[in-house]
Amino acid sequence: MLFPTTDFAIFLAVVFALSWLLNPHRTAWKWCILAASYVFYAWWDPRLVWLLALVSTLAWASALWVERTNHDRARRRRMLVGVVVLLLPLAWFKYYGFFALSVANSFESLGLQPPLPLLQVLLPIGISFYTFMAISYVVDVSRYQIQVSRWLDVSVYLAFFPHLIAGPIVRSEELIPQIRRPRDAGRIDVSRASFLIVGGLFKKMVISSFLASQIVDPVFGAPNAHGGLEVLIAIYAYAIVIYADFSAYSDIAIGVALLLGFEFPPNFDRPYTAVSLRDFWHRWHMTLSRWLRDYLYIPLGGSRHGRTRTAVNIMITMLLGGLWHGAGWTFVAWGAFHGIGQVIGRWRTRRTEAFGIVERSSRWVVARKQLVTFNLVCLGWVFFRADSIGGAFELLGRLGVAGTTGLVTPLVLLTIAAMLGVQYLPADPAARLRESFGRLGPVLQGAALALCLFVITTLGAQGVSPFIYFRF
Repeated sequence: MLFPTTDFAIFLAVVFALSWLLNPHRTAWKWCILAASYVFYAWWDPRLVWLLALVSTLAWASALWVERTNHDRARRRRMLVGVVVLLLPLAWFKYYGFFALSVANSFESLGLQPPLPLLQVLLPIGISFYTFMAISYVVDVSRYQIQVSRWLDVSVYLAFFPHLIAGPIVRSEELIPQIRRPRDAGRIDVSRASFLIVGGLFKKMVISSFLASQIVDPVFGAPNAHGGLEVLIAIYAYAIVIYADFSAYSDIAIGVALLLGFEFPPNFDRPYTAVSLRDFWHRWHMTLSRWLRDYLYIPLGGSRHGRTRTAVNIMITMLLGGLWHGAGWTFVAWGAFHGIGQVIGRWRTRRTEAFGIVERSSRWVVARKQLVTFNLVCLGWVFFRADSIGGAFELLGRLGVAGTTGLVTPLVLLTIAAMLGVQYLPADPAARLRESFGRLGPVLQGAALALCLFVITTLGAQGVSPFIYFRF
């Protein structure tokens, strides 16, 4: 069930009414939301609903087991066992095929028989997201950051449909307390929720769909048919496509949660204004970045054990972060690219400080850093988008080739420039616009939203493609 569809609009209207009707009755409300979330998940493939229920039960049981001892070492051991158990379904459904194929290729290159059968395993949608949330719950209980919750609370936390398929990755300490208490209907920020939802629909249905169909898919699908200029613009266009697509889902998810009385953490903060790759990860998919930092990088030792160990920890974190996005060598290469970039960035900073060089933070210096970082990020996106490592280098190899098929149009360039330009605008105008919208009467608000939806429907592509992050 995609967000920008009539099916979801009807689904949300029914759930919205039932949610606020049952709000005073906490247990009934929880069962209602859990049932609705399972229906939402079953819309994709009803055969895999059991997996979501299994992961929820494993997370609850593991946390309960961890909580039953106050001995820190035993608590840690039990937590590690629980994490491994939670990772087993993810490892099987998402990574077995990749691992078996890689092993088979290695054995065949040596003239040996592959030891593992090659199986086509169906990838459950959203499994990476709810598995990471389940792990964070067990770890947070082991760290005394949150108390053990009832099975029903944990199940609602993991299955809550706004974040279920593609995040944001919400911490247990952020969402479970909200699940336990009734919400106040009078405190719903309707104007903010409306802006997030409508803005998300526009980014997905108009911006992302237009650039993907107009230049990204044709160029990445057949790079040898296009010249260097089209390849370059397609790379920049894909940077906009993936941002518009993924931030659209996050915005709609946050907006839908707001309508139901819940606050999700933000997931993006103008990522293409970053001045370094490290800064980029402070702005891009922020809930995943926080998760990788708090549950992987810091437990590995972070930056506490010297430069070499810090570099190793960064590389491990980014390699696993890349692999989290997909079971393929292109994602490993993408993670390695960002890891190496961050290690070099740290080395360069230390070297500058060692020579006593004070780099001025003037407007031009910041602009130069932003330009270099954006181009590095775009280079990384080539490997993220390509079907293979060879395909990525094939595309990059076309950058110096002449020729064109007419895909670089003024509208394509204007769309890319506008989406980049918006990221450099201050946040205050948008906030004031939301405030102005909130002061309008219900009739005018409805008319404004109807006009926005009409524009989106008119300018948007026919049909709605799945969000890019659905396959992660």
